[in-house]
Amino acid sequence: MVHRARKRFGQNFLHDQRVLQRIADATGVGPGDHVIEIGPGRGALTEVLLDSGAHVTAIELDRDLPPILRARFFNRPEGQFTIVEGDALKTDLAALVPGDDPLHLVGNLPYNISTPLIFHLLQYHQRVRSMHFMLQKEVVDRLAAAPGTGDYGRLSVMVQYQCHVEPLFIVPPGAFTPQPKVDSAVVRLMPRPDRPLDGMDPKHLSTLVRLAFGQRRKTLRNNLKRHIDLDALEQAGIDGTLRPERLTVEDYLALARAVTEIHH
Repeated sequence: MVHRARKRFGQNFLHDQRVLQRIADATGVGPGDHVIEIGPGRGALTEVLLDSGAHVTAIELDRDLPPILRARFFNRPEGQFTIVEGDALKTDLAALVPGDDPLHLVGNLPYNISTPLIFHLLQYHQRVRSMHFMLQKEVVDRLAAAPGTGDYGRLSVMVQYQCHVEPLFIVPPGAFTPQPKVDSAVVRLMPRPDRPLDGMDPKHLSTLVRLAFGQRRKTLRNNLKRHIDLDALEQAGIDGTLRPERLTVEDYLALARAVTEIHH
């Protein structure tokens, strides 16, 4: 049975064996490790991960693929491969692997939902040891962007607040079937155990950052004046005439601590 990539699922299947091995090597997983793979597709990366000895739980939305995957991996040791049919955006990852063993997340993430999916996955940072994702290169550029650059925005702040971000390598369109129209890149996200906002609801920071970047060309003062007491800017030692991309992650953390209430 030949499965054709479906546009509505954003499917581009990775087939380059060298790239697949490079991703698996980057994860560093081995016997006894628990991997959750998001969007296994036809199982090309899954196979390399299983060959490392890791246990793989794969989440697949396309209902036609699980039977193909079960047939492909039926001879693996019992319990080494598990397929979960469903939407990763709505799946409780912690419940997939009982106990408190650390999880390693891996996936060739669909371009059309990569940003909301990353935000969903960050909820599990306390259980997750590492994340290695294939993404559109421009998304990786935004994840890793430094303050003051055009790529720096809400995604940069929220991910860098919770993770160390390391772009690993670029993957050309020819490594996929069908070929996407853009370059892809693999990124490593390592959750920070020393997250500097302990005790504060991340949603508070997320709301503040979203409002701050509401209109990039406007100053912080203009973007936030309807939503917070502007004295908080002074209290946090921040110049309200700056544009939002000029603030570091630490600046946003300081501002979040100074802002006690956000009005919508």
